[in-house]
Amino acid sequence: MSDEPNGSCPFLKSVLRKFEGQKSLAEEAIRQLSNDNLQKQLHPVVNSVAVIMKHMAGNMLSRWTDFLTTDGEKEWRHRDQEFVDEFQSREEMMKYWQSGWQCLFHAIESLDSHDLEKIVTIRGENHTVYDAIIRQLDHYGYHIGQIVLTARLLVGDGPWQTLSIARGESNQYNAKNWGSE
Repeated sequence: MSDEPNGSCPFLKSVLRKFEGQKSLAEEAIRQLSNDNLQKQLHPVVNSVAVIMKHMAGNMLSRWTDFLTTDGEKEWRHRDQEFVDEFQSREEMMKYWQSGWQCLFHAIESLDSHDLEKIVTIRGENHTVYDAIIRQLDHYGYHIGQIVLTARLLVGDGPWQTLSIARGESNQYNAKNWGSE
């Protein structure tokens, strides 16, 4: 690993790409939803896309603010409130969502290879920076899967732009990308 700061570490570069990919995947699904569907619950025990976004942003702000020096569960975080949809508009929702991602990207970009073995705490539990990053990558991937599935179900038979290889089109994809089926 490089000892140069600010993203020249291969692991940190890879992590940034993975987080960027997760964000992009979620936003492609979110883009395909109407304003009403963003806040629609499929079932009383299932969170709306807006609530999942609110929870993720709240988690990001808590975990990544002062990442190396304070516990990832901040005293000012009110996790249970993250599951109450109080957004008045898509714009308000997206602004909060973006603030969480900006906090995450700023924190990761400020790290270098020397930081990876440092110990950070999340809810009083010790983690290496490596483990804390992977923990959050896993957590966000889980919720982004929820966002994509919920969005797909809400669109139903309406127009949907697939976010991966469309069903039944694997051979065409392979031929295009590898020159054979």
